[in-house]
Amino acid sequence: MTRMPRIAFALLALGVAALSRAAEPAPILDNDRVSVFDTTQALAPAQHDFVAVSLSRLGNARFGRRGEVPGKTGARTVIIELKDHTQAPIANTTGYPLGFPRPHARKILENDKVVVWDYAWRPHDPTPMHFHDKDTLVVFEAAGALQSTAPDGKTTVSENKFGDIRFNRGDRTHSELLVRGQEHAVITELK
Repeated sequence: MTRMPRIAFALLALGVAALSRAAEPAPILDNDRVSVFDTTQALAPAQHDFVAVSLSRLGNARFGRRGEVPGKTGARTVIIELKDHTQAPIANTTGYPLGFPRPHARKILENDKVVVWDYAWRPHDPTPMHFHDKDTLVVFEAAGALQSTAPDGKTTVSENKFGDIRFNRGDRTHSELLVRGQEHAVITELK
């Protein structure tokens, strides 16, 4: 092979690699704890351990290790890559119970990095006032509105639709009430 074809071959290989990286979706959320992807394709092998929340099978999540291929072509999946930034739970000095476990919540999985819950809010059934000692990532699997009430009585209402993703820092105290629609979510607590 002459020098010119080798250079052309090398440039072609670099172009193919760049195209494959360009096809990789950008994270929709990226912070010191997680990178989150909402995708319908298999991604490149994960750089970190991850939680994959299937939006085609409600209340379903699985844990994957660094190097595994997250996602599946044709299936909408939220991939939560867990960065190597752990944080001890925040001390609960509020006198209120922790956010989880709570009535009607089902633990999907737990390990040294996460606790993942399946939860459906019920009309006219507020959660107890509670304290979140961990950062959480919420993947909504139904549309509706939730009212959050702080201990001082201040309320806020958030509208959520299927596939919405919210990252919430720990050190929060509130109760939650479904005020409209249906709300169902997979909630990942980060350790």
